[in-house]
Amino acid sequence: MELIGDRYLGGVMRGRMEGYGYYTLPTGTEYRGSLWDGMFHGKGELLLPTGGGYRALWHRGVTTQGKYTFADGLEYDEEKWRYCDGYDRRFYTEIRSGFKPPGIPQLTNLDPPKIIPEGCYDCGDGFYDPKTRVVVDYKRKFLRNADDEEHEWILRTCRKAWVITTEHKPKPENSFS
Repeated sequence: MELIGDRYLGGVMRGRMEGYGYYTLPTGTEYRGSLWDGMFHGKGELLLPTGGGYRALWHRGVTTQGKYTFADGLEYDEEKWRYCDGYDRRFYTEIRSGFKPPGIPQLTNLDPPKIIPEGCYDCGDGFYDPKTRVVVDYKRKFLRNADDEEHEWILRTCRKAWVITTEHKPKPENSFS
């Protein structure tokens, strides 16, 4: 195995990635699998920084078949997708482990949910700040700038940080005597 820069570890032929290797994309996504002439070719898997992965069969850099698995183990199936389909709104963790007792809400698939920074939204792959229109991952690393369509969707759909506190605040004393 040969190390090329800080992004690739694997076989090399004629100066190009060849054979089995590990390639890290600038986004932090890692490819592990077969390569041919510098392209994903054969069996391989993309491992996302969020924990999900896409296992596929590749032909000259293009997938011919594959399956995406979310970080919690839920597998996406385009033909038989039954998760959050309008009839069954349970989170995958609720499907696997059952419901919480009455009165204890489950706000996200992740339980307990991430604490959202003040003024921000949890948009599924990180936090969104509507003032800057920037999405960062849960470790606060930059992911992307939101366009107008994504901005509106997040404001309309996603969970926002609490704007009220639940702590006890003493009643202000009356200064009128």
